[in-house]
Amino acid sequence: IDTSASDSDTDSAFDGTSTASTSLASSILNYEYSNGRRYHGYRSGSYVLPNDDEEQDRLDLLHHIFLLMLGGKLYDAPLPTPPSRVLDIGTGTGIWAIDFADENPGSEVLGTDLSPIQPTWVPPNCKFYIDDAESEWVFSGPKFDFIHCRGMSGSIGDWDALVAKAYDHVADGGAVEFQEPEAWVYSDDATIERASSLLQWQELCNEAAGKFGKELRIGASLKGRMERRGFVDVRETMIKVPIGPWPKDPHYKEIGRYQREHMAMGIEPYTFGFIGKVLGWSQDECRVITSKVVNEVRDKSLHLYIKFYFVSGRRP
Repeated sequence: IDTSASDSDTDSAFDGTSTASTSLASSILNYEYSNGRRYHGYRSGSYVLPNDDEEQDRLDLLHHIFLLMLGGKLYDAPLPTPPSRVLDIGTGTGIWAIDFADENPGSEVLGTDLSPIQPTWVPPNCKFYIDDAESEWVFSGPKFDFIHCRGMSGSIGDWDALVAKAYDHVADGGAVEFQEPEAWVYSDDATIERASSLLQWQELCNEAAGKFGKELRIGASLKGRMERRGFVDVRETMIKVPIGPWPKDPHYKEIGRYQREHMAMGIEPYTFGFIGKVLGWSQDECRVITSKVVNEVRDKSLHLYIKFYFVSGRRP
């Protein structure tokens, strides 16, 4: 189904064959609005974060942080040859898929997402489909040589099922990689104990995610999930990402500067999405705790960080 529209907010290409991609044109563009933000209409309520320009800016900033962590690389998995077919699950703005397609003109890259927020002007070897990663996957053509999934914590109800689908749709010898930040803030010098609002906020977000049935703290479990499903050569890399430019190391200082901005942008949508929608807090209550948490995130005396997990494995 090609529902390309001229309005830049909705430009994308949809012609998926999945059961979840059938009667799309009306529902995907029928956005929902609340607390001044725009949300997806397709599979309404299955994802609590917005899809408006502000959120797209946050996702593109997060992409930049991932690139800084990996030294400019788009993935951590060892890929011996350029893969001929690549799938990007939960592609968001499509920036990862577009970059991969640009770097690998011989690869066919497919990106899937609930929101039609990807641009129309994309490399000829890149396509986007509106789809729900938790529905049955019905892709035509051969299996994928590489499947990439990033930042889907809080979006997936059954991670074992997602890992199994990735296993079933990757070719023999093909690779699957998950890149997941853990939604939990740490400090190694106890300065986090002074961030009382942040501590309360992350407890509330994770409580809400549990109630919603889509856990946020998933990164540390992915290695075991992949091994249980039958992946081989499973490797896990955990990187501590500072919030703010407090590290002495110039590389981590730069990452921390970007991560502080990314985190400050993310507090409001997570608050309204999880604490507001799921736990029933009012708009005013959400705005008050958002303001307090953002102030603590910007406090230069707090040496906070988040763990990012890069987990990859190969189908035998």
